[in-house]
Amino acid sequence: MNRLFTKSYRILIAVIILIAGVTFERTGLIELLSDPYEYPVIMELFLQHLHMVSLSMIFATIIGVTAGIVLTRQRFRKYTGLCMYIIGLGQTIPSLAVLALAMSFLGLGLKPAVFALTIYSILPIARNTLAGITAVPPELIDAGKGMGMPPMRILMEVEIPNAMKVILTGFRVALIINIGTAALAYVIGAGGLGDLIFTGINLMQTDKLLAGAIPVTLLALFADFLSELLGIALISKGLRLSK
Repeated sequence: MNRLFTKSYRILIAVIILIAGVTFERTGLIELLSDPYEYPVIMELFLQHLHMVSLSMIFATIIGVTAGIVLTRQRFRKYTGLCMYIIGLGQTIPSLAVLALAMSFLGLGLKPAVFALTIYSILPIARNTLAGITAVPPELIDAGKGMGMPPMRILMEVEIPNAMKVILTGFRVALIINIGTAALAYVIGAGGLGDLIFTGINLMQTDKLLAGAIPVTLLALFADFLSELLGIALISKGLRLSK
């Protein structure tokens, strides 16, 4: 049965690759990618997209994790609802509106795009950090206190390691959202793969549309895979096995 499933899986993959190859050839995508003048432009737009995503995710991760940790401290817990509501406003507003608001006071280009993407990515990270640390069993924290560990050490060695799986889930969600939303940054002059996507739509050129849409899709899939590897690196083996 397993051997039959393996053969069927390989045949399915081969059929998908064949169909994709024929589609890319008929739409002119292969010719576009092999053009020595177009290929450097596509690579430049890809690097711009990656740059926007990387910068905004660094800022969003720092702000989101910090906010989630601070709101789990005893003295700040009463402000949790209000703070999470304010953080959640970034995703309540449509992405294009967030970009337009950022453009209104930061101008055009990279800065408003990174700002808007950061605002749009904070909520999943902050919410999962808050949920993960809150869900740490109290007996583990009590054990740390009984061993004479100070609060900061309990946070770094007990709470965060036990909440890491939930935190990384929020990071993965934010990263995937960020990659897709970054394509809209084209409308405020930030470049990225959205340039190809919207140009292909406006000019009805399928090859340019696919040249932008396919790398965004592959980048999201690759980011999801990297998140899995990050989980293996950051979550202790004992916690992974216990799950």
